[in-house]
This record gives sequence, C-alpha cells and structure tokens, in this order.
Amino acid sequence: MHLLIYGPGRLGSAIAAAASGAGWASPALVGRAIEGRRTDAPRADVVIDASSGAAVLDNLEHALSGGSRAFVLAATGWERDLPAVRARLLDAGAAAVVAPNLSLGAAMFLRLAETAAAWYAAAGDFEPSVVEWHRSGKADRPSGTARAIARHIATADPRWSFDGEATGGAMGDATGDARRRLEVFGVRAGAAPGTHVVTFDGPGESVELRLTARDRSAYAEGALAAARWLTREPRAVGLHPFDAVVDDLLADRLAAVPV
Repeated sequence: MHLLIYGPGRLGSAIAAAASGAGWASPALVGRAIEGRRTDAPRADVVIDASSGAAVLDNLEHALSGGSRAFVLAATGWERDLPAVRARLLDAGAAAVVAPNLSLGAAMFLRLAETAAAWYAAAGDFEPSVVEWHRSGKADRPSGTARAIARHIATADPRWSFDGEATGGAMGDATGDARRRLEVFGVRAGAAPGTHVVTFDGPGESVELRLTARDRSAYAEGALAAARWLTREPRAVGLHPFDAVVDDLLADRLAAVPV
C-alpha cells in the first residue's frame, strides 16, 4: 500500500515507521507549503493527515488534486472546517476516517467513559470531570480526545453541558442552558504524549478512569488500521468515524477466539 503522509512531525514519523515495519512501501512525507507553493501531490492509496488543524483543508485540496480519494484525518483542532471538509469530500467522491485519537485503546476508553457516566448519573451524587495533560508544544487545549470524552459524558448525563472549550464549572451559560458546564482542564508541560483522566466524585468516594499514552505507537497502529479499512472494500463517500474501524477490528478478533 502506498501512503502519503502530511506532517513529518512526531506523529507523522511514527506512522511512517509503523508502515515501513509492516512491510508497506516507504510513505511519502509532505511538510507545510513554503511561500504558498508545493510540488504536485502524488496519487496514493491512502492519505494520512498528521499535521495541524489549520492545515487540514489545504492538505485535503492538495491531495485531491493529485487524484487521491481515501483519507485518514489524524490531526485535531479543525472542527471549524468540518463543514468545508465534508463538502469537499462529497464533491470529489472521496472517503475519510476521522477521530481525535486513532488508538484502539482510546476508542474503547470513550465507550467506557460514556457507559460510566450513565451509571453515575443514575446514582445521582457523583460529579464528573476531565483532566488532560500533554507535552508543552501541543497547541489545542483541551485536546481533541478530551473534547470527545466530555461530549460522551454530556450525552450520557443530561445534568452537564460542554461547548468544546475548557470550562470553570459555572452554572448555566449565555444561551440560558440551566445545565452545569462540565469541568474540563488541560495542562501543557514536559514531553509526555498524553494522559486523560475522567473522575466521578461522590460524597464519600472518588472513581477514576485513566488513559495514558506511553508513546505514539498506538496512534500509528490505529492510523494503519484505518488505512486498511478504507481499502478493504469500497466505502461510502464522506466522513466515517473511527468507531467503524474499531467495530470491524473487534468483530474479527472476537470471531477468532475459540468458543
């Protein structure tokens, strides 16, 4: 499989190394445009964007111009461009897998957090919160994963709202929403790839769910799994959640377990 990777940084390099280790052809790595200029994009089986949120739409246009039609969007912080990205994919007849975190463990962590939030909402006296910390150079705050966790909690527990930003636990908001804003806090320090902690705090006890990335290998393997999923069979044009990839992976692995 031939990959085109946008973003030759930590994540892009980890994905390239994982692809080479899997025996794939050496991926082409593309950096940012210099003075607005780039060489023509080669056609690839799958394009993986591991750059920054501000570059996603331009990278998509560049790759589409080269004839690529399958994408894994591994960058975060491009939510404002989501309608334009979706429209461009539909216009071009292209498909993309998108997730704030492309690790299998993180995908299942989101499901655990939502299920737990529903349980503790039923219990009544537990208050959820989310804390994440990443390397000092990470730009978006809260992280894409933290935002996804918060949205899952707010979906499962109607007492809480989340608008996508770090919050201070204020009651209500400018729109008159009477729900409490979910407490979400981000730390930027050191060089760690990322840790997310969900806490459900009750009157006499506290329960934590923790997701800690030791390195970027899990993200890289998830990106390759998404690339395989895109090329395994024709996929509908537009955006696909990483959950679709996860469901297929789990189905395959569970089917292989002896009964």
